[in-house]
Amino acid sequence: MSQGALEGIRILDFTRILAGPLCTMILADLGAEVIKVENPPLGDDTRQWGPPYKGDMSAYFASINRNKKSITLNLKSDVGRKIAIELGKNSDVIVENFKVGQMKSFGLDYEKFRIVNKKLIYSSITGFGQESTLSKYPGYDYIVQAMSGLMSITGEINRQPMKVGVATSDVITGLYLANAIQAAIHHRNTTQEGQYIDLALLDAQIAALVNITSNVLVSGEDAPRYGNQHPNIVPYQTFDGADQAFVLNVGNDRQYNILCHLIQHPQLATDERFNTNPKRVKNREILIPILQNIFSEKPAIEWVQLLRDAGIPAGEINTVKQALEMPHIAERELIHTWQLPNGETLKTIASPIKMSVTPPQMRVPPPQVGQHTDAVLQSILGMSKSEIDEARKVGAI
Repeated sequence: MSQGALEGIRILDFTRILAGPLCTMILADLGAEVIKVENPPLGDDTRQWGPPYKGDMSAYFASINRNKKSITLNLKSDVGRKIAIELGKNSDVIVENFKVGQMKSFGLDYEKFRIVNKKLIYSSITGFGQESTLSKYPGYDYIVQAMSGLMSITGEINRQPMKVGVATSDVITGLYLANAIQAAIHHRNTTQEGQYIDLALLDAQIAALVNITSNVLVSGEDAPRYGNQHPNIVPYQTFDGADQAFVLNVGNDRQYNILCHLIQHPQLATDERFNTNPKRVKNREILIPILQNIFSEKPAIEWVQLLRDAGIPAGEINTVKQALEMPHIAERELIHTWQLPNGETLKTIASPIKMSVTPPQMRVPPPQVGQHTDAVLQSILGMSKSEIDEARKVGAI
C-alpha cells in the first residue's frame, strides 16, 4: 500500500452531520489521520438517521466517515476539555462545525488552541460565517439552498422552486474546505505559521452558482428558472424520445451542425435563426418544438447512442440504482465493500479521485462510537489505563 499524500497530518475532527465529515473523509482518504470526536454516548447525529442500516450503522453515517478513528469526549466536562486541548496540541488541523461561539464557550476556540500550538490550522464551518448580520442564526443546507437563490433557479419553469435532491450546499462547503485546508497546510509547511479558516455554507453555495451569479452581476437582471434547459446554451436540455426522456447537451456551433445532419434536417444548421448559439438562445421557443417533434420518432436510448457516436454529449436519465449498476461504476472501482467487525459486509462509494503515485486509500470502515478512544488517548497522550478509566467514570469520555 502506497503512502498517502497527506501521510503524517493529524486532524482533530469536531464535526458532525455532512459538510464537516465529508471534508475530513476526503483528507482521510488522502492519508491524513482523522480523529473524530463524538459526544457520548450516541455520537454523531447521523448515526441515528435511518433506515436503512447495516447492523447498527446508518447508511447516511457510513457514507462520510470511513478512514477515521472515533473517540468520545464530553466537551462540557473539565476533563473532557483538558483532553481536547492536549489532542489539539498534538494535531495539525482542527475542524469544527458548531454554531458561532459554541467552541469558545467550551474554551476550545482558535485563540485557546493557538496558545499551545502556533502551527495549528483551525477551521470552522457555519451557516453564515463568524461575522455577519446572520451569524447568530442556525443555517442548514435546505435553508441555504433557499436563501442563496439555488432553489429559485431549480425546478420546472411554471411551478414552485425546488431544492436539489442531495444536500448540495453541505457537499460544496465540504469540498471548498478540503481545498482550503490543504492550501493552509502548504503555507504552514513553508512558513511554520498556522491560520484560521472561516467558511460559511451560504458563501460557498453562492460561489458555486458560478455562471448564474455572473449573469446577474453582468446583466443586472434576475436569473430566471429554465427547468431542464440552460440559460446560455441551446439546445442543452431534456427531450422526450418515443418511450422516455433523455438529455442532450450541444455545447457549440460545430456540434449543432453535426446534430442537424444526424437527425437528417441539415436546413436547421444554416437557418439564420439558429446558426449560432446566441441566435438559438434568442429563438429557443421556435427551435425546441422542432427538435422535440424529431426526437419523438425514436426511443431515447437509440438517440443517445447515435448522438454519443457522433461526438455529441447525450445521456439516458437513470435512477440512482440504475446508475450504480452501470458497467462504468465497476470499471472505475467506485463501489468499495467493507468487512465489518460483526462479520457483515458494507458497500459504500469509494473516493472518485485517481492519482498515479499517492492514490486515496480505503483503509478502515466507518467506526463505531468511541471505538478508538482508549487507543488514541494511550498512543497520543500517553494516558494510562487507570487514567482513562477515571475519565470514563466521571463522564468525560
